[in-house]
Parts: sequence; C-alpha cells; structure tokens
Amino acid sequence: MTTMMLNVPEALEKEHDETVRFFAAKLYEAGKLSLGQAAEMCGMAKRDFTKILAKFNVNYIQYTYEDVLTDVARING
Repeated sequence: MTTMMLNVPEALEKEHDETVRFFAAKLYEAGKLSLGQAAEMCGMAKRDFTKILAKFNVNYIQYTYEDVLTDVARING
C-alpha cells in the first residue's frame, strides 16, 4: 500500500479510524478497491470489514444491473 496524506477538518481528527473506514467502504462501493484492499486499508480481516460496509449502508455484493445483462448475454451467446 502507498501512504497518502489528506487534509481534513479538525472535527474529523478525533475520528481518524472511523474516517478511514468510511473512505475504504465508499471506495469499495465505487469499485475502486477490492474487498481485500479495503479491509487492508483499515487494518482488518475481510470478514470483519463486511461489518463496516453495513454500518455505512454499502452492499457487500457489488453486482450491478449491467453485470447481470453482460452475464446473460454471455450465457446466451
């Protein structure tokens, strides 16, 4: 992993771990990180990180309608 510095309002300074978890969950939701990468970003195991996803209303399964259409088209060839 690469270290990145981020300027945040002082109000978030006290909530460092929670802020990192929020960013990781939202990056996972956006498809920018895999589940493993997001968990690693938080220093957690994948199974523990799934609880973080629920806390931020992020679905564990990131399978879009477009993914379904692609799979159906591939199956029907």
